[in-house]
Amino acid sequence: MSSTHFGFETVDEQEKAGRVRGVFDSVASKYDVMNDLMSMGMHRAWKAYTVAVANLKAGDRVLDIAGGTGDLSRAFAKKVGATGMVVHTDINEAMLRQGRNRLIDEGLVLPTSLCDAEKLPFKPASFDLVSVAFGLRNMTHKDQALAEMCRVLKPGGRLLVLEFSKVAEPLRKPYDWYSFKVLPRLGQMIAGDAESYRYLAESIRMHPGQQELKAMMKTAGFGHVDVHNLSAGVVALHAGIKC
Repeated sequence: MSSTHFGFETVDEQEKAGRVRGVFDSVASKYDVMNDLMSMGMHRAWKAYTVAVANLKAGDRVLDIAGGTGDLSRAFAKKVGATGMVVHTDINEAMLRQGRNRLIDEGLVLPTSLCDAEKLPFKPASFDLVSVAFGLRNMTHKDQALAEMCRVLKPGGRLLVLEFSKVAEPLRKPYDWYSFKVLPRLGQMIAGDAESYRYLAESIRMHPGQQELKAMMKTAGFGHVDVHNLSAGVVALHAGIKC
């Protein structure tokens, strides 16, 4: 059987999806609070930058993959207006329900789909923009997921991948200390779950760096890929254009 990584642990490919699901089932109710605490609010700026780079116009069709609690879906919906469409998706039911309920509470009803990014249930050339924020690193077959994202985009459509990446070398040691010493303690205090945040820190280290992910996107069918380093590379936004 094929193996893959779950953080620093090597597991069977069939096991990873269930393990990741367990992480997000555990943290769903405290996900937004923890995002604010562990990024010191910076995740809001990273997402705002992503929305700016998306440069959406009224009538555009958008697919938000691993949309979770709906931050990007909400922002995109404001840009595309009543003539456009934003589909809010996630592979994790607890996260998707959390996001859907939050959006409904704000008076925003969007098409919502529980789906796997490696097997998207949408026709080819269906969307002007696909986004995935802080979700790609949890996918078992990233190359397959990127190819699927390319498939459902219209020619000239864009993929935005917002994800933790390789931090600038001068910051590596303090960033490692924060990731492995502080984050699990925060997770235990706020979400009652240190292990899920230890997995977060480990999964970031196992995720492809800026140039490796750029190469993967080109292989998947994106002719041009820009890399935007944010917060000294703590996060990177990859913007690819479908050939």
